[in-house]
Amino acid sequence: MTKRIEKDSLGERELPLGVYWGLQTLRAQENFPISGFTEPPVMIDAYVLLKKACAVANTELGMLSPEVGRAIAQSADDVLSGQLRDQFPTDVFHQGAGTSFHMNVNEVLTNRAIEILGGEIGDYSKVNPNDHVNFGQSTNDTFPSAMRIAVRLAIRDLMPVLESLQAAFEAKGKQFDQVLKSGRTHLQDAVPVRLGQEFAAYGATIAKCRQLLEAAAHNVEELGIGGSATGTGLNTHPDYRFRVVALLKEWTGIPFRNAPDMREAMQSNLPVGMVASAFRALALEITRIANDLRLLSSGPLTGLAEILLPAVQPGSSIMPGKVNPSVLEMVNMVCFQAIGCATVIDYSVQAGQLELNVMMPVMAFNAIFALTILKNALHELDHRCVQGIEANEERCRWYAETSPSLATALNAYVGYAKAAEVVKISLKEQRSIIDVTRDMGLLTEEQIIEVFDPIKMTEPGIPGKTN
Repeated sequence: MTKRIEKDSLGERELPLGVYWGLQTLRAQENFPISGFTEPPVMIDAYVLLKKACAVANTELGMLSPEVGRAIAQSADDVLSGQLRDQFPTDVFHQGAGTSFHMNVNEVLTNRAIEILGGEIGDYSKVNPNDHVNFGQSTNDTFPSAMRIAVRLAIRDLMPVLESLQAAFEAKGKQFDQVLKSGRTHLQDAVPVRLGQEFAAYGATIAKCRQLLEAAAHNVEELGIGGSATGTGLNTHPDYRFRVVALLKEWTGIPFRNAPDMREAMQSNLPVGMVASAFRALALEITRIANDLRLLSSGPLTGLAEILLPAVQPGSSIMPGKVNPSVLEMVNMVCFQAIGCATVIDYSVQAGQLELNVMMPVMAFNAIFALTILKNALHELDHRCVQGIEANEERCRWYAETSPSLATALNAYVGYAKAAEVVKISLKEQRSIIDVTRDMGLLTEEQIIEVFDPIKMTEPGIPGKTN
């Protein structure tokens, strides 16, 4: 025999003999051949871990027999160890609320538990996907809980990458602290800054983005498991939901907690929306920083060329020797994709109706996808780009010393109008601000040295008066 027969409320169907999924998964494959994308590993892990916690809790509370409970828990451990990963073929775009994938998980865990107990796959007399693996549960409380667990795990994986990237920018801030350069506002010359100050500011931005993600992570730790179909907890033991969350907290080390209102946790996906807002902000800021680095490294002869990026690969199929900011370009594309994912989540969050939001599958996919590609992209940004950046000190100093914006330091001595006159002469005659100031007799030589001190100009104060 190469086939087995399974039956549901819509009728009988043949399934391949060796698969661990069942009839609902088959119907999902037939109904939703949409993207070819299946659930990411972290979503599988989250759902299976949740199912294990539910089985253990129900066994402890006498809702499942010890034999069945242990078999379900063991089957979950098998999947968590990496086994049976090809048994989750459900497309990420499937039945509303996530019922198709939920049943896919139930069927795989059930059939593996049957096998552990010595039965034949598909014989649901000993272990049943609805009556045992899903005891006291609904898609309506398990999918949002699994989604939040998965998103929280994805954030946990992202945070060390952000910490390392922040540290890399801060290290460059120290390395470049004495490199003077021209500042730029409106893409026009501005008063001098130190290259190290620019990079330290990038590190400060990453720190703020981390804080946003940490706050969002805290909110997504609230789980509505135990709400059953509409948040009422029908068909669950009164202690069940507390024990499930306690187990998840113990196993993951993440401080998951029970939602104060299970109905709110089912109606609203605000915590996932907050995660989307946080990673959108991160993507926007990383885009800005990547664009800055591309501008600062533009050249090598006809751009700013103030910094040198590590060369990671040839940049052109026709122009010999050309090297592009390839890592930064990749990072930009990833950030654009993440922003798009956040927009999908925005629309999904507002699409909840009455007791349920059925848009959770696309919400889960986009949140996990965005967090994963950001993690991978920022790791490469850190290790293949930022850590290897070098300063073109000579070019930086030349820009700083020839910029007409140096005249800003004259304001406190000769006034804005006279300083503007110095700039006009400097640009017309292509002479430095210092030379024009000297020739016009506006400052003594001692004052010139004090006022145009390059380092003092990059810190609070009035050069020559308060420094």
